[in-house]
Amino acid sequence: MDYELAIIGAGPAGYTAGIYASRAGIKSIIFEKNQGGGLVNEAPLIENYTGFDRITGIELMNKMKQHAQQWVNIKENEEVLKNKKITDGIQLTTSQGTYTTKSLLICTGTEHRTLQIPGEKELRGRGISYCATCDGFFFKGKKVLVVGGGNSALIEALYLQQIGCKVSLIHRRDVLRGEAALEKQMRTKGITIILNSVIEQIIGDTKVEKVQIRNVATHTKKYLPTDGIFISIGDIPQSSLARHLDIKLDDKGYITVDSSQRTNIKGVYAAGDVTGGIKQIITACAQGAVAALTSTEVLGKQYPYY
Repeated sequence: MDYELAIIGAGPAGYTAGIYASRAGIKSIIFEKNQGGGLVNEAPLIENYTGFDRITGIELMNKMKQHAQQWVNIKENEEVLKNKKITDGIQLTTSQGTYTTKSLLICTGTEHRTLQIPGEKELRGRGISYCATCDGFFFKGKKVLVVGGGNSALIEALYLQQIGCKVSLIHRRDVLRGEAALEKQMRTKGITIILNSVIEQIIGDTKVEKVQIRNVATHTKKYLPTDGIFISIGDIPQSSLARHLDIKLDDKGYITVDSSQRTNIKGVYAAGDVTGGIKQIITACAQGAVAALTSTEVLGKQYPYY
């Protein structure tokens, strides 16, 4: 075996797992298809990660990377393309080579589901956000538009209204999909709800200025000025590698794990946003630590403090 534990994904879960595994005497490696950090890099300001009053996502991820590099080999820009079970282990094929490992930890996270319309890519991070909790603070007193009709969108709209934003919500269907109680709260609080409508284009030079909306029933179009757009139409778990190993997924594609981050395949673990649940930096770190220490069960190494 080249390694005792291979970790796929260099985000909060992956970095933490690398530190904990290496300190436990496990020969480990982290594979990352990009530069690391994942979606946290997009956060302009983080105020709820213990130990830091205020820190940008990039700064926090750089600190995690610098810490992890002291303990574990991190292969950036080396994507794991496929994996398969072999005798007493797993074989990984990456963009640069082939490796064998005794155990595997998948920390590949999620990607935002996008609208895929003109202006979205160009103005991302300049008025377009996918996280009200992360970015809502910057839009206090401003007009914002929440896109979506499920519970997540309704909760984000209520949150934004609560912190002082002037909120409208747009949904492509004629009824919202979220809970009736949430919809009642929205209407009680005066949040404007625009149904049967979709955004066709996001317009602005250096930041979001307005959107073009089309009514799907009448096909009429209009422009709506806005300072910010919060897109809440779901996340896409990056779980394709789990499918190669017949790892159990839930109906949304998230990897199913137990309380110790085990999957249904012996020696394979998962941590962070790819497992669903509470998608926060601090929970991803905790899950990464638990998974790394749990992996000692198939390595013949009992971590003394676990």
